[in-house]
Amino acid sequence: MSQSSAQMHAYYAQRASYYDAVYERPERQEDIRIVRELLRTEFAGRTVLEVACGTGYWTPSIAETVSSLTATDGTPEPLAVARIRPGTETVRFELADAYTLAETLGVFQGAFAGLWLSHVPVGERSRFFASLHARLSSGARVVLMDNNEVQLRDFPIAETDPDGNTFQLRALRDGSVHRVLKNFPTSSELHALVAGVASSIQVRELQNFWLLQYTVR
Repeated sequence: MSQSSAQMHAYYAQRASYYDAVYERPERQEDIRIVRELLRTEFAGRTVLEVACGTGYWTPSIAETVSSLTATDGTPEPLAVARIRPGTETVRFELADAYTLAETLGVFQGAFAGLWLSHVPVGERSRFFASLHARLSSGARVVLMDNNEVQLRDFPIAETDPDGNTFQLRALRDGSVHRVLKNFPTSSELHALVAGVASSIQVRELQNFWLLQYTVR
């Protein structure tokens, strides 16, 4: 595990019990409504893989309409919160590394990752997408969402490394300060990341988040 990945795991492990507070801001409610509705309609009737589900904030919305849902995360503490969240009783939860998603997870007709790609190092993006697409069937629908640069008003970039990765300093309720990898890919970068394996690529800008939607060829 890289240093930045270890730092991120430690940060989210400590933040798990109150992670949902990030979604409670009034200015984000319209975006959240749009994403919830998209997840319900986009994945209706499909077998779906959720990558980096964290505390499972989005998991119940996906679970409402799918044929089946497998939700994964690489950190045990937030995954433990997700397991007991109302509306996830039918969900299969698995501890899994997003960069090496195991064949035993199965093959799926859809995939979702929320607030995850921004934590993927620039040099590891291709590895993540290769791992994801290996678990998807032809015709699978994929939705990724993440913060856009509006978030920088609260958490400005504190450091940029030679590879172009950007880092923020985040303070937790216990007063500890963490160096967190947080990248902001452009629309053209998002297109380029999946162009070789995807069709119907759409990048959508909301007030606080971006959405990447596509179909696996």
